[in-house]
Amino acid sequence: MIARYIYAIIFLIMSVIAWMLRDYSHRTLNDLHFLRGCGGEQECLGAEGVLRASFGCFLFFFVMYLTTVRTSRTDDPRDSWHSGWWPVKAFILAFFIVIPFFIPSAFIQIYGEIARFGAGIFLVIQLVSIVNFIYWWNESWLSDNNIRRCRIPIVLVSVLSFVASIGAIILMYIYFSPRASCGLNIFFITWTLVLIIIMTIISLKPDINAGLLTSGLMALYLVFLCWSSIMSEPVSETCNTMTRQTGKGDWLTILSFLIAFGAIVMSTFSTGIDSKAFSFKTDEDPSEDKVPYGYGFFHFVFAMGSMYFAMLLIGWNLHQTAHKWSIDTGWASVWVKIVNEWLAAALYIWTMIAPFVIKDRDFSSH
Repeated sequence: MIARYIYAIIFLIMSVIAWMLRDYSHRTLNDLHFLRGCGGEQECLGAEGVLRASFGCFLFFFVMYLTTVRTSRTDDPRDSWHSGWWPVKAFILAFFIVIPFFIPSAFIQIYGEIARFGAGIFLVIQLVSIVNFIYWWNESWLSDNNIRRCRIPIVLVSVLSFVASIGAIILMYIYFSPRASCGLNIFFITWTLVLIIIMTIISLKPDINAGLLTSGLMALYLVFLCWSSIMSEPVSETCNTMTRQTGKGDWLTILSFLIAFGAIVMSTFSTGIDSKAFSFKTDEDPSEDKVPYGYGFFHFVFAMGSMYFAMLLIGWNLHQTAHKWSIDTGWASVWVKIVNEWLAAALYIWTMIAPFVIKDRDFSSH
């Protein structure tokens, strides 16, 4: 089990390398002629450096995915490959770190286009994992063993979730739409409120009875995505009156960056070990020799996460390097998060109504 933490550390190191290439590569790598700029523009060096580091990280985890996929038992030789052979894998990783910097710029740009798609896959996987976690939380507290002692916590968490969601929406109206001309932000916030109302009404229908806990937690998640998307708006956007990432290296910007950076690693790690959320059949192998989590899925998530952190560091824009100490900013980031919010609401609603549309399939059990 300790192997997964080592892989998370590798992922973190590669993310740090990508960030340093973005913010500090201009001076240290300026003498390497094949790294100078992209498309003839010196500013693009940082963004292209991020893509090169991301490509190396992707290659490492994709190779691990190909060599461990469908490993089901600990007596499989691939189990020891996943959890051991670290000197060999250190050599492979070092090779994949170096080799992308000898690849022509045109190919790296093609990889950047592919990385947008891979980052989208990662967001979908993460979304399914979050919805699965919310259902697991609800079912755990409502189980026969916990229902008596968890009644009050269920009510408290549900009420607090809705109160916090409504309070956050009110604050977003205050800080993100100070005047009537801020129509886009007003639309984002209002539509978030509408989605929360729709989800709650559906969850309370007697035939569905999904409960307030799941709807409350989903409401919090939607509000977070809405707030995060608006906070990604460029600094020049005057409708957002809150302090944002300016690249000046002030303590708030650095703290926000470090929190966001840690969140990338944690979300990738937690999603990678949640392969059961994507299982479409009941586990019929309870033996002790079964692997504790899906190795192939774990590495696939980290491979897609490699593309995802690249998009965050360059703001989903292949031809523009973000400010220092900034992450996930720009209009492309805004729309990615907003669409992700709408998909989250659609997925949650689907899990509630799907048993009535597709019979004999319990969507909430995975």
